[in-house]
Amino acid sequence: MTAPYVLVHGAWHTGDHWESIAARLRAAGHTVHTPTVAGFGEGAKPGVTHADGVDSIVRYIADRGLHDFVLVGHSFGGTIISKVAEAMPERIRRLVYWNAFVLANGNSINDESPAAYREMVLGLAVDGMFSLPWPVWRDAFLNDADEPTARAAFDTLCPTPVTMLEDKLDLAKFYELIAAGRLRCSYLNCTEDIAMPHGEFAWHPRFSSRLGLCRIVQMPGSHEVLFTNPDALAAKIIEAGRD
Repeated sequence: MTAPYVLVHGAWHTGDHWESIAARLRAAGHTVHTPTVAGFGEGAKPGVTHADGVDSIVRYIADRGLHDFVLVGHSFGGTIISKVAEAMPERIRRLVYWNAFVLANGNSINDESPAAYREMVLGLAVDGMFSLPWPVWRDAFLNDADEPTARAAFDTLCPTPVTMLEDKLDLAKFYELIAAGRLRCSYLNCTEDIAMPHGEFAWHPRFSSRLGLCRIVQMPGSHEVLFTNPDALAAKIIEAGRD
């Protein structure tokens, strides 16, 4: 029996951005859910907290009676799935972090980002919402695409509430679950992803090393490889999510 997947998007995205991947997972026999985190997409507004975002995904899962599923988080989505795992560990078959934040207990995304990124958020946020600048998207997020592809993808992005990047997370229970071996985890790392600069701030092994016993899956590609190589990404997500 193939496991269901719940795919949680990153900042500046919605559940709709997963569609190319969801279609491929469904073709492989999986049921796939692509919820949009509260605070993103239509009706997004400033002041929506990280806890609000987590609650929206917990409710989505509970309302649909989902059990024994693979929970995937991309980038910012990693912070969401860690808190969802605290709320309902018994429902989750495996956590898959795709170039995603695994925050230290008590930290925010801004706390674990380079100073230049923190300053960019502070300097460019308007009315509590932050839109990713085109040069950052082009050079650091979708650096493996031609310009028309990068432009088309950029035009689909939405602002992110600054609170999502600033809220500090209590992850004590998450790390207790990890230490007890109650959460099976995989980390999917795209090797050309420089949304977090290579070196001190690299996604892997900085974040993957916090997951205890963890399956590591790697592939070529940028932070937004779903726009450039969805076939390979879907295959690697299946590899990361398998038993």
